[in-house]
Amino acid sequence: MTQDPLWVFGYGSLIWNPGFEVAERLVATLPGYRRAFCMRSVHHRGTQEAPGLVLALDASDDAHCRGVAFRVAPGHEDETLDALRARELISSAYLERWLDIDLADGRRLPAVTYVIDRAHAQYCGALALEEQAGIIARARGGRGPNTEYLHNTAAHLSELGIGDTDLEWLSSRVRALSGD
Repeated sequence: MTQDPLWVFGYGSLIWNPGFEVAERLVATLPGYRRAFCMRSVHHRGTQEAPGLVLALDASDDAHCRGVAFRVAPGHEDETLDALRARELISSAYLERWLDIDLADGRRLPAVTYVIDRAHAQYCGALALEEQAGIIARARGGRGPNTEYLHNTAAHLSELGIGDTDLEWLSSRVRALSGD
């Protein structure tokens, strides 16, 4: 099912590396989910032998996640969904959902969103921040070091004025652990 226009909600690397043609981008909020390093990465930011951690949207009734809504450039909807599915559904730990998001300009609309499957083996929602920092400081995968993913995401959220205190703490702690 392709929406017209097609909107995509980004909360992690999509913010700084969407990988598709963007016609419009706005700060947006997704109710009922929180951004968390709750998914072991065995492809992009880690390996099977030494998993890293990546962000996921973890359901939580009292939470909300601020991120970026991207309106896909007209005529690029199908190729965008294909690319997103290849990128985000590589291990089936994410579930593709059409969820209502609230745009900064007051509109509410459905967007394709990738949320964590808590029943998946890669889900790790109970890790303490210090444990997350240790994993991220060491891990490296097919798309590079886990530290790069963390630092880029934290920096871009801050630039957008929607900083995430856990990510800011993790970024600082990981720099101390890894010396980067």
